[in-house]
Amino acid sequence: MDIQSASSVVLQALTQATSQDSAVLKPAEEQLRQWETQPGFYSVLLSIFNNHLLDVNVRWLAVLYFKNGIDRYWRKVAPHALSEEEKSSLRAGLITNFNEPVNQIATQIAVLIAKVARLDCPRQWPELIPILLESVKVQDSLQQHRALLTFYHVTKTLASKRLATDRRLFQDLASSIYSFACSLWNHHTDTFLQQIYTGDQQTSLSSLERTLLSLKVLRKLTVHGFIEPHNNMEVMVKTKAFFFQPFHLLFAGRQFGPGSLCREKLEKTIILFTKVLLDFLEYHPWPFIPLIQCSLEFAVSYVFTEAGEGVVFERFIVQCMNLIKMIVKNDAYKPAKNIEDSKPESLEAHKIKTAFFTHQTLTEIGRRLVSKYFLLTEEELTMWEEDPESFAVEETGGDSWKYSLRPCTEVLFLDIFHNYSQTLTPVLLEMVQNLQGPSNVEDPVQMLMKDAVYNAVGLAAYELFDNVDFDQWFKNQLLGELQVSHNRYKLIRRRVIWLIGQWISVKFKPELRPLLYEVILSLMQDPDLVVTLPVDDFEFRTEQFLPYLESIFGLLFQLLQQVNECDTKMQVLHVISCVIERVSIQIRPYVGCLVQYLPVLWKQSEEHNMLRCAILTTLIHLVQGLGAESKNLYPFLLPVIQLSTDVSQPPHVYLLEDGLELWLVTLENSPAITPELLRIFQNMSALLELSSENVRTCFQIINAYIYLSATDFLQNYAEALCRSFYELLRDITTEGQVQVLKVVEIAIKVSPVLGSHMFQPLLPAVLRGIVEGERYPVVMSTYLGVTGRILLQNSGFFTSLLTQMAVEYNQEADQLLGSMIEMWVDRMDNITQPERRKLSALALTSLLPSDNSVIQDKFCGIINICVEALHDVMTEDPETATFKDCMLMSHFEEPKLTDDEEPPTEQDKRRKLLALEDPVHSVSLQQFVYEKLKAQQMLMGDQGFQALMETVDTEVVRQLQEFIHSM
Repeated sequence: MDIQSASSVVLQALTQATSQDSAVLKPAEEQLRQWETQPGFYSVLLSIFNNHLLDVNVRWLAVLYFKNGIDRYWRKVAPHALSEEEKSSLRAGLITNFNEPVNQIATQIAVLIAKVARLDCPRQWPELIPILLESVKVQDSLQQHRALLTFYHVTKTLASKRLATDRRLFQDLASSIYSFACSLWNHHTDTFLQQIYTGDQQTSLSSLERTLLSLKVLRKLTVHGFIEPHNNMEVMVKTKAFFFQPFHLLFAGRQFGPGSLCREKLEKTIILFTKVLLDFLEYHPWPFIPLIQCSLEFAVSYVFTEAGEGVVFERFIVQCMNLIKMIVKNDAYKPAKNIEDSKPESLEAHKIKTAFFTHQTLTEIGRRLVSKYFLLTEEELTMWEEDPESFAVEETGGDSWKYSLRPCTEVLFLDIFHNYSQTLTPVLLEMVQNLQGPSNVEDPVQMLMKDAVYNAVGLAAYELFDNVDFDQWFKNQLLGELQVSHNRYKLIRRRVIWLIGQWISVKFKPELRPLLYEVILSLMQDPDLVVTLPVDDFEFRTEQFLPYLESIFGLLFQLLQQVNECDTKMQVLHVISCVIERVSIQIRPYVGCLVQYLPVLWKQSEEHNMLRCAILTTLIHLVQGLGAESKNLYPFLLPVIQLSTDVSQPPHVYLLEDGLELWLVTLENSPAITPELLRIFQNMSALLELSSENVRTCFQIINAYIYLSATDFLQNYAEALCRSFYELLRDITTEGQVQVLKVVEIAIKVSPVLGSHMFQPLLPAVLRGIVEGERYPVVMSTYLGVTGRILLQNSGFFTSLLTQMAVEYNQEADQLLGSMIEMWVDRMDNITQPERRKLSALALTSLLPSDNSVIQDKFCGIINICVEALHDVMTEDPETATFKDCMLMSHFEEPKLTDDEEPPTEQDKRRKLLALEDPVHSVSLQQFVYEKLKAQQMLMGDQGFQALMETVDTEVVRQLQEFIHSM
């Protein structure tokens, strides 16, 4: 592509690609896509985005196309890779000047230079770093800023590489430029601190941006550039200096009003200082030890003393608390249980922490955490009034403690309380004691304080187990507070019910639960949504809960309809699911309204996949609770399963796991197959192709279809399933192979003729595995299980399969059968399940009576297996001194269930009925062996049979006779 002639046409295409008219936009995008692989295209893009006279949108698009091209075509091995000559020219062109006037474009150019650096620096691009170091020294403020921006993105990218050679290269780079990076940071910080008092905010802001960028560079170098930073004096000195800069900058912030750009940028810089410390602590806990003392002094003074008043801001408080938390919780700073086994560094760190966290310091931290940081703020109380749903479900889980003040405060409280409970328990109990009795609704400070203290007692429930008689507290204090109906007391009602929820699994007498259910029932009718919503996750005993089930379930359903936010609906659905799960079939009389409402909610939640996941979970428990009656849900249920498990539909990314679980429980509880239920299986082939972590559930679903209606299922889908299994077996783990073959085994067990025929293409590999002595015992055991089923229950098919295999091995079928029996006998110990051991004995014994010389030659091995299996399955009746086959089942009985046991699913019943027909459970091995031996004797005559028996070890014969004569 000649740059001179191509420049205008590429420029025109880029201009058209910025159009809002799709008729102009689409052809231009297609044209640009075709040029992506043309030599010279990226040189043209470079000339376009470096031309500051062109339209900003066109230049922006040129940068993006160039950046995408690096990902696709820069590597040597990439299809249509750029030539080395063009790459060399592009590298040179990218760093000829740093004068991009548009901020956003400058950032994109810095990022794309970093992308090239990731692949080429330093080997193919040794001049990059020296040019950047020179460029950040220039006097021109724009050029200096752009060079510093690029320097940061290059450093960030190189620091992120994880291969050992790349890390060594970055460490070499860090050693060579660290002093320069430090001086750069010092220079810009000092300049800023001098300028803020001149009143020129624009100049100050410019210096502050350079301070921020140079600090970002220094952060990457400090944290990732040294294997043993404590051995580098400059690193340790500079890291320690980070403690003093926030002090200057925090007070410098007073010069700027709230909301000013300078104030915002200054706060970002201060936070970055704390991030350097947190990163250094995370990646280098041992080198951080000399910094523990000043870290704790720094963080505690700003957060828990008057020093921080008027200068700290929320994000900074969070960072300081995280610093304290990471030091307190760090396992590297704790001695081993056996002190002699402790590392010297751990003992040193522990000594520093112990000296710092005196009784007085801990008491002050504990009191301030609860009495200052646990208090609900004006903003939170306003949110409660104006948007109760959002207040009630405000995010506090996951990693929110890293960024948000309230969860951060609570996590710090928990960690400090856990590590210093002996000191802090009396402090907290004293705070509780001071707040006994009902609070004055006219005293908002007292109300907020009680809320905060109760919050602390709830969080520390496990630590306070031995120090709080919660049952007495519940009866004498908390119960009364729940019954105060004044509107302003809702603050305490909400906190008390939450507090009980925290303690109920820790220490709460079962006999008090009915009293609690009465209270819950009352609270669920509270007009304030925020009071109602904490009523969840209470453990309960079903028999105690049943008298309240109808009322509470009805109120939960009303609440589900009342709330609007997705998060709130999810929370209520979670409680409903828990109730249904615990009461099981007892829920059936009360779910009518919910069953009618869920389709409406599903339709409304089309854009909210997480809410749909909650609906799927509710449906799973609902189907389990309804059992066979769940068939009435099919008009809604089956389309939901269809959508959730269709990998061609975008929502499957969110819904698949729960959708598969719902599909499985629907099949397990289905009383009979339906055409619609059968049709959903069309989704399975694509699911098996994914080979994801859900493949085990897929196998369970296939098994459930086989148990439900083997004939309908296999006739419709066995061919496609066989193809899927064939592909899976080529590239799957040993465990995966076993799961696939278990499905085949179940199909043959349920439907011996159809199952064998339908999965015939997979069976030669099974026989081959037996003959050749599969080395994995669990796989061999499965091979023998499959083969045993065919031999015992479809002997004609087994003979034809053996004949087919004999052709492959170029042997006689009898010769192959002999090899198979020999290996079977040799590997009998691979089979550990008693059912399969009995199956092997039945299958091999079924070869008798026979005049086949090969079978007679292996007679000894067959008898050995029979006697082994008889030992496995026969139990002696001490009264009659006779043996009985313990695996025999004579009739189907509905089991008597205790309250804690789940009732059997429809699939459980199907499997039980199938077991009654299974030879393993319907044929006495003792009787079967006796009849087969008797028939062999009749076939050969007494003398011939006696000669055959003499091939068997005399001890084995004795044991066999003992089993048979006891019949």
